[in-house]
Amino acid sequence: MKKVLWVMLMIGLMTACQQGNNETSRTVDMYNSSGDMIGTVKLTEGDDGVDFKVKLEGLEPGYHGIHVHEYPKCDQPDFTTAGNHFNPDGNEHGLMHPEGSHLGDLPNIEADAGGLVNAELTLPEATLMEGKKSLLAGEGTSLIIHDKQDDGVSQPGGESGPRVACGLIAKDEKQSSETPTDPTDFNEKQEE
Repeated sequence: MKKVLWVMLMIGLMTACQQGNNETSRTVDMYNSSGDMIGTVKLTEGDDGVDFKVKLEGLEPGYHGIHVHEYPKCDQPDFTTAGNHFNPDGNEHGLMHPEGSHLGDLPNIEADAGGLVNAELTLPEATLMEGKKSLLAGEGTSLIIHDKQDDGVSQPGGESGPRVACGLIAKDEKQSSETPTDPTDFNEKQEE
């Protein structure tokens, strides 16, 4: 009987340890090229991929391309250290491309007349768990917002223009030792 209990305890501990390495959600802080925090994107492991809840401010009104990029680096002002789109399968770019898209290609987001974005997106086949399609594989990835909308077919990035905001999707989320300003704090003070 003791042996059976011991085996059950070991199986329970191993299962708990394995589950501890797999995240099911995280919040990504988004920063503009000046280093100001412009909002957050909450990532949640969903049934069909990773769900994104985007809450941003300070963008130019209109549509903006948004993509997961291959490196967890957000060096200002142009965020080119984030590398190319996350593409573990070596596909062509664009959600409308007949041969598939980069894994990191997301639908465009729209900023309203006040520059606010409140959107929900899904990145099919991606995961926060371990594996080839994990957004946390290696050191992780980053989330980039572009100045213009992604046309969904042009190579290699949909003619979406310069990178205007970046957030880390990294195992170690250290961006810098300085704390950027949060413009939403100012807005809350104005409303009082």
